[in-house]
Amino acid sequence: MSFDWILLLYALGLALILEGMLYFLWPEKMSEFLRFLSERPPSLLRKLGLGSIILGLALLFLGRQF
Repeated sequence: MSFDWILLLYALGLALILEGMLYFLWPEKMSEFLRFLSERPPSLLRKLGLGSIILGLALLFLGRQF
Protein backbone atom coordinates (compact mmCIF):
# COMPACT_ATOMS: atom_id res chain seq x y z
CA MET A 1 0.00 0.00 0.00
CA SER A 2 1.53 3.31 -1.06
CA PHE A 3 0.57 6.82 -0.07
CA ASP A 4 -1.01 8.91 -2.84
CA TRP A 5 0.69 12.30 -2.53
CA ILE A 6 -1.16 13.70 -5.55
CA LEU A 7 -4.50 12.96 -3.90
CA LEU A 8 -3.30 14.70 -0.72
CA LEU A 9 -2.34 17.78 -2.75
CA TYR A 10 -5.76 17.77 -4.45
CA ALA A 11 -7.52 17.53 -1.07
CA LEU A 12 -5.45 20.36 0.43
CA GLY A 13 -6.02 22.49 -2.67
CA LEU A 14 -9.77 21.92 -2.51
CA ALA A 15 -9.84 22.76 1.21
CA LEU A 16 -7.96 26.03 0.55
CA ILE A 17 -10.29 26.93 -2.33
CA LEU A 18 -13.41 26.32 -0.26
CA GLU A 19 -12.11 28.27 2.73
CA GLY A 20 -10.78 31.07 0.55
CA MET A 21 -14.16 31.46 -1.14
CA LEU A 22 -15.76 32.34 2.19
CA TYR A 23 -13.26 35.14 2.84
CA PHE A 24 -13.50 36.39 -0.75
CA LEU A 25 -17.30 36.38 -1.00
CA TRP A 26 -18.22 37.48 2.54
CA PRO A 27 -15.25 39.17 4.26
CA GLU A 28 -17.46 41.21 6.62
CA LYS A 29 -19.47 38.15 7.68
CA MET A 30 -16.30 36.13 8.22
CA SER A 31 -14.93 38.85 10.52
CA GLU A 32 -18.14 38.74 12.55
CA PHE A 33 -18.12 34.94 12.62
CA LEU A 34 -14.49 34.76 13.75
CA ARG A 35 -15.22 37.30 16.49
CA PHE A 36 -18.22 35.18 17.55
CA LEU A 37 -16.03 32.06 17.67
CA SER A 38 -13.32 33.82 19.67
CA GLU A 39 -15.86 34.53 22.40
CA ARG A 40 -16.81 30.86 22.80
CA PRO A 41 -15.20 28.62 25.44
CA PRO A 42 -12.45 26.24 24.27
CA SER A 43 -14.57 23.22 25.21
CA LEU A 44 -17.25 24.24 22.68
CA LEU A 45 -14.63 24.86 19.99
CA ARG A 46 -13.15 21.43 20.69
CA LYS A 47 -16.61 19.83 20.29
CA LEU A 48 -17.18 21.72 17.04
CA GLY A 49 -13.79 20.55 15.78
CA LEU A 50 -14.55 16.95 16.70
CA GLY A 51 -17.93 17.17 14.99
CA SER A 52 -16.25 18.53 11.87
CA ILE A 53 -13.71 15.70 11.87
CA ILE A 54 -16.46 13.08 12.24
CA LEU A 55 -18.53 14.67 9.47
CA GLY A 56 -15.50 14.80 7.19
CA LEU A 57 -14.67 11.16 7.85
CA ALA A 58 -18.29 10.19 7.19
CA LEU A 59 -18.24 12.06 3.87
CA LEU A 60 -14.99 10.36 2.89
CA PHE A 61 -16.44 6.96 3.83
CA LEU A 62 -19.60 7.61 1.81
CA GLY A 63 -17.54 8.85 -1.13
CA ARG A 64 -15.49 5.67 -1.14
CA GLN A 65 -18.66 3.57 -1.25
CA PHE A 66 -19.73 4.97 -4.64
